Amino acid sequence: MAIIPNDEKFFGRIKCRKLTDRQAFLFEKFKDKLFISSMDEAKIRGFDVFLEIGFGSGEHIAQMALSNSTGLYIGCEPFINGVASLLAKIEANNIKNILIHQGDARQFIKQIPESSIAGAFLLFPDPWHKRRHIERRFIKEKTIIEMARILKSNACWRIATDHDEYQKWLLKNFNLENIVSIFSYKLFDNATRLPEETWPKTRYEKKASSKILFMSATKMLS
Repeated sequence: MAIIPNDEKFFGRIKCRKLTDRQAFLFEKFKDKLFISSMDEAKIRGFDVFLEIGFGSGEHIAQMALSNSTGLYIGCEPFINGVASLLAKIEANNIKNILIHQGDARQFIKQIPESSIAGAFLLFPDPWHKRRHIERRFIKEKTIIEMARILKSNACWRIATDHDEYQKWLLKNFNLENIVSIFSYKLFDNATRLPEETWPKTRYEKKASSKILFMSATKMLS
């Protein structure tokens, strides 16, 4: 396996609560079956592959996988407790079409083949609201260009945030001159968001008290 240079330091949480015995058992049970460090051709062959960047507790990716058995969903999440929560959902619902990268999505994305992802999700990313931390945000010009590289033509990238300043940041970056020629987008709010059957709500969305901006960005034909 090629070693991908780690040229971006990771700043997010890795672990919070100590794993229960049950959670530790699930990690052991699924470690060889579900966890991947890079795109495994043997495991993705024959599927439309979808990517979720930071799946939190796994509500969204689990529901998407259950509703689309012909798709394969790869979730990137470094937070161990979040991964444990998703593993519990996978076992409880006998989900067969999820793979997990327990680590920094940015490094994982760098080795994904060009035009191989059928859709992507970035839901309520850390806004890194302090000015000195802005460069830590996932959304920025070079990352958007990298996402365009891995997405298939006409693939949709769904993004949501309830942070006012991040909403402005999101629009600013997707309106950059070299980005508007790659992605077109539609915007929704709490009232006009896509139906929950096609865009499942996360626990974070359900408790959000402020206005949410939903973006559906579509990669234009290459």
